[in-house]
Amino acid sequence: MLSRFVISGCLLMGCAGVVSAQSAPVQDTTFADWPAGDSPQEVGKQLAEHFVTSPHQYTKTIHYSEICAWYGALTFAQLTHDDALREKLTKKFEPLMPGGAEAERRPERHHVDDSIFGVVPLEIAVQTKDAKFLKEGVWWADRQWESPQSDGLSGETRYWIDDMYMLTMLQLEAYRATGDKKYLDRDAKEMVSYLDKLQQTNGLFYHAPDVKYFWGRGDGWVAAGMAEMLRSLPENHPDRARILKGYRLMMSALLQYQGKDGMWRELIDHDEAWPESSSSAMFSFAMITGVKHGWLDAKTYGPAARRGWIAVVGYVDQNNDVTQVCEGTGKKDDLAYYLARKRRTGDFHGQAPVMWAADALIRDDMH
Repeated sequence: MLSRFVISGCLLMGCAGVVSAQSAPVQDTTFADWPAGDSPQEVGKQLAEHFVTSPHQYTKTIHYSEICAWYGALTFAQLTHDDALREKLTKKFEPLMPGGAEAERRPERHHVDDSIFGVVPLEIAVQTKDAKFLKEGVWWADRQWESPQSDGLSGETRYWIDDMYMLTMLQLEAYRATGDKKYLDRDAKEMVSYLDKLQQTNGLFYHAPDVKYFWGRGDGWVAAGMAEMLRSLPENHPDRARILKGYRLMMSALLQYQGKDGMWRELIDHDEAWPESSSSAMFSFAMITGVKHGWLDAKTYGPAARRGWIAVVGYVDQNNDVTQVCEGTGKKDDLAYYLARKRRTGDFHGQAPVMWAADALIRDDMH
């Protein structure tokens, strides 16, 4: 990776503000004094601006990984008070609104991978209070529950671990945008159901009940989803303790599998698997968030989170493309299938979580 220049004044740790009694800000320099070029302000800015000009990837309709990158870039704009960046990101989305010039790219399936599209208009609404984006985002969130299962879960429930971010994030953003507790309750119920069904005794998650492999990015979605939810779930919510227990169990497992290079492997528990950037960024995001909020012991997890961030930044190339990103991966109960997954550069699956991790390092309010 080419050398970067450190931006002066960017070494603030960003831990002021506590939302719940159990949150405890970190007061040391674990998340400051970065090596040259590794500051989250610089890396986040470069990746967010790169996203603005990036073409759509994968499918004719907007792919979920692009939405995740959009969310990361929008969050960066908010945290750094970068109104110009927010405006560019909003203008990039406007053609995708109903009747817009790119409306044919709007996804249509009743499927978690399509429904997450609503996250972007909801995040824009959170930041701008623009009613048209709020209406658009809420429509997607309500559609996801228009035909619930008999147990009250979304009809899109399928028990793939990816959903622990993909499905829950839309409802979480609807709660953040509206303050309506029904979205939060839906979310928590869904997360608890997935935890009860999919988490293994070692704390990790198989890709699916019938695929007994700990695929890195799949577990990354879980880690990121729980961390995001715990940020917004009130301390007195009846499902919080269960989700926090599952989160801590997972973080403890991940600590054991982090490589000496700071990375996690494409198959978490296989040393022969290659270091994979998207999962490593997701796990770093989850640990950074936990340390900052006091859910994790800072002395134990802070150094691991720091090593993870520095290692991941090393996989960002001179074009601000994240390298060594595992290609999109369906479930298959076959070790060779996972070990042979291709490595991609600039894939939104990797761009997104590096921005999330930068956001977590910068975030100075715990809400």
